[in-house]
Amino acid sequence: MQKPRTCLVTQAMDILGKKWAITILLQLLSGPKRFCHLEGDTEVSGRLLSERLKELEAAGMVTRTIYPEVPPRVEYQLTEKGKDVGPIISDIYAWASKWMNDGLKQ
Repeated sequence: MQKPRTCLVTQAMDILGKKWAITILLQLLSGPKRFCHLEGDTEVSGRLLSERLKELEAAGMVTRTIYPEVPPRVEYQLTEKGKDVGPIISDIYAWASKWMNDGLKQ
């Protein structure tokens, strides 16, 4: 028996729709950041930030680079796949600005 195919949009939203995922991606669009900077620039808890970064890394959207320094420096940056989400976020923002300014107006 074949496994039913999942809609590609649903697959994408499973990644992007998780709490704080878009915020993290937006922060990384400006360039590589250290964990402490991501944590300080957002309201996400350290535990959840770590979880989301691992999920985005597993999805191929973020890379993690460890520099052999004392103390160790770890930076996160977007892959090409991650950078490609920038225009999508901009489009969602434009849509929300047009249709969501007055609350959840339909």
